[in-house]
Amino acid sequence: MRIRVIGAGAAGLTAAFELVRQAESQNRDIAVEIVEKAEGPGRGCSHYAGGMIAPWCEAESTEPIVATLGEEALKFWTETFPVAEKRGSLVVAPKRDRPDLLHFSRRTKNFVTLDRDGVAALEPDLAENFDLALYFAEEAHLAPRDALTKLAEHLAQKANVTIHYGVDAMALAENCDWTLDCRGFSAKPDLSGLRGVKGEMMIVRAPDIKLTRPVRMVHPRHPVYLVPRPDGTIMVGATMYENEERARVTAESLVELVNSAFALNPAFAQAEVLETGSDVRPSFADNLPRIRREGKKLFLNGLYRHGFLLSPPLASRAARVILEGAHFPEVMDENRGQRRSA
Repeated sequence: MRIRVIGAGAAGLTAAFELVRQAESQNRDIAVEIVEKAEGPGRGCSHYAGGMIAPWCEAESTEPIVATLGEEALKFWTETFPVAEKRGSLVVAPKRDRPDLLHFSRRTKNFVTLDRDGVAALEPDLAENFDLALYFAEEAHLAPRDALTKLAEHLAQKANVTIHYGVDAMALAENCDWTLDCRGFSAKPDLSGLRGVKGEMMIVRAPDIKLTRPVRMVHPRHPVYLVPRPDGTIMVGATMYENEERARVTAESLVELVNSAFALNPAFAQAEVLETGSDVRPSFADNLPRIRREGKKLFLNGLYRHGFLLSPPLASRAARVILEGAHFPEVMDENRGQRRSA
């Protein structure tokens, strides 16, 4: 069986991984071809992702299915393809926004509440400003660009996998048995109902501040998260706007991100801004993911701002659709009520 995967972001690479893994477990003979228009893996939304594998934190603002699928992703990134660090997530809020932190706690689970000493034990550089926090110890984070590079390299070593960069799959003949389209927002012309939600981020180097795990700051208008990277930098993200401008980073967004980081620790005022970036997250009206089938073609899309959190469970299901003819109503039925009941 010949299967073409279009896109080498988080969705495309995890889909190829699951196809190979499941075919091997079933002794199935398949050939997987990955076709990516960019010159390398993870050059779309994945390039600007936070990389937080935080199913319980995300439950605060999403439907239950996101947390349920996210628990599968946690196992994938820490056990199946272990590139994530399980150091937990810390959620804080300025004193004036403490009611929002309490609201966050009521909508989530699998955390413990920390006082100032508890915060100091985990993140000493935050203890002066925060005497109350939520700690989700089982959550994890990864460096998106490193993770996808390693995943692409792993797949390239497989005898039954070929990867083509700098190739537009839309110009190729459909000489395959199945096509799995993982193009994200680029699939909008072929995928009804898909819209873009813009997100902007920045990466800073702050020598006077050390973080060892993702920190989320709850705010009624401008929530922010900071994620440490292995090279000592910190990713600060992310804004969210209902528009489809892919590359333009606005001064307003940078001010929001800088002010939020400053509220965590005033030392961020002296941080060096190394990079800013922006892209469009692919989303449907309900901000929930879909696997849509059209004959021998599958679209895996609508991951919204949960690319690394939802890619592995969606990839696993897409592989089973192709290899076993399975059907997953929770992500495949068009009727929202049917998906929710499933």
